Amino acid sequence: MAKTGIELFLDLLAEHGVRYIFGNPGSTELPLNDALTRDGRIQYILGLQEVPVMAMADGFSMASGALGVVNLHVCPGLGNAMGMLYNAFREGTPLLVTAGQQDRRLYFDEPILGGEMLRVVRPWTKWAVEVNRVADLPSAVRRAVQIALTPPTGPVFMSLPVDVQMESVEGLDLDMRPISIPDVRVRPPVAAIEQAVELLRSAKNPAILGGSRVTERSANEALVELAETLGAPVITESGTTHGRLAFPSDHPLYGQGLPPWAPEIHERLKEFDVIFVTGMDLFRLYIHYEPALAIPRHIKLIHLDESPREIGKNFPVEVGLVGNTLEGIQSVTAGLRASMTDRERLLVEQKTMDWSGKHADAREKLKEQIESEREQMPLTPLCFMEAIGRVLPENAAVIEEAVTTTNTTLERLGYLKDPTGYFGHRGWGLGWGLGVTLGAQMAWPDRNVIGVLGEGAIMYGVQGLWSAVKYKIPATIIVANNAQYNILKICAQGMGLSGAMEGQYEGMDLTCPEYDLVQLASSMGMRAVRVTTADDLSDAIKESLAITEPMLIDTPISRETGKKLNYG
Repeated sequence: MAKTGIELFLDLLAEHGVRYIFGNPGSTELPLNDALTRDGRIQYILGLQEVPVMAMADGFSMASGALGVVNLHVCPGLGNAMGMLYNAFREGTPLLVTAGQQDRRLYFDEPILGGEMLRVVRPWTKWAVEVNRVADLPSAVRRAVQIALTPPTGPVFMSLPVDVQMESVEGLDLDMRPISIPDVRVRPPVAAIEQAVELLRSAKNPAILGGSRVTERSANEALVELAETLGAPVITESGTTHGRLAFPSDHPLYGQGLPPWAPEIHERLKEFDVIFVTGMDLFRLYIHYEPALAIPRHIKLIHLDESPREIGKNFPVEVGLVGNTLEGIQSVTAGLRASMTDRERLLVEQKTMDWSGKHADAREKLKEQIESEREQMPLTPLCFMEAIGRVLPENAAVIEEAVTTTNTTLERLGYLKDPTGYFGHRGWGLGWGLGVTLGAQMAWPDRNVIGVLGEGAIMYGVQGLWSAVKYKIPATIIVANNAQYNILKICAQGMGLSGAMEGQYEGMDLTCPEYDLVQLASSMGMRAVRVTTADDLSDAIKESLAITEPMLIDTPISRETGKKLNYG
């Protein structure tokens, strides 16, 4: 029997190494699901709603570094997934997002479910196309995958009409050469590297701002070498964009994360005279505060990025380095080592000792604060996070979607030793964390994967619990349950809103009734418990890590509201 368009599509993906298609099917996707009944190369991972479907693909792609493939149900399914597509776009996750489209013979009649999808997705994708000839499928798939995986990486979208999926390819002269991704590791220009090296050498108090793309370009060790060569602290992204961890949190030069608000960022950075920036956007802020100047004007910036668009976008730079993150960091480090004098090396040793002492003192003060809160019930956020950190395996992966609770505590305590295993929110479309936890666990079956989620966030994608059980994904789901949208209360107070200043909030408390996450998880076949003390939380985590099935741990925490975020 002659192959169809959708079978051709699967051939191209399978040859590229795609193992999973994450989806929720509908009538316009039936040819795909039917073809998969005869194809053992790719497994279809069913989600009960598009939010967990997209988030699972997102987590799988971020953890594996490979293409994530998603199949959605035409316009309504795409609409349900748009919040998670926004997250993936903000992260730069290489996803191939597909959706069935109504049969082209029905287009003129404006059929049910059909509609314009390309204009909908274009703002949040690198490329979007509807394939209207089966002969164009090989070229379209190759182009889509290459665009998604070429830095700056990101999601792409492909609309596949039903009749194109079902059309025979018999007799067509098709170019079925495999998908090939070019090597785009381009070094920044030599002159720019030399300028950056001289500026760093002459700096009295340099610092490094390291972001998510350091990890995504496998440049963590290179950044450690640069920091040690320079004797400079590495400060990571603020919680609003703190997606991946660029630097091991137990390293003496780890300078913690940036605060989320412009005035506090300014205060944190004002002591430095030169800052080397890599792997992050400057800045994607959350709430407007005055004074609005996040980076003091006296600071000279060196900014390394693969995208020229990011360099100098919001802040003027002294030196812009356009090129691969890893190659650029290594080139700067090599230049420093080749040109530094013995006196400069001695100064680096002294700076390293000074920063190491400051960071150790900060960690001790945090531990003292945790001890002072030990007897409080419900658990404070600090004690909740410490109970998690004390039992984390060395190579555990942690996904966080509970920003007012997690508060970079695991990093400030030095518990995240392997930066590759950290995932935080960058888009802030809620419902992301559960699916990402499951997708990362699928990418890393031999690694413990733990999701730390708010009770509000998990409900946006709670259907993912069913997928975890169905596919026996042994992730640990820990819920920090304060029965409120606390981040909104913090922001309302920061805006000086009158009701918030008096402790009055509308639509921000998840009470009357409170939902029972243990019963909800149990109804989907998942092991679930509710714990109230730090020791019981640690014990439940150890239990979950020892079994080969998913487990949810619900933990009440303090319901104090409006407490400002603290990033060390």
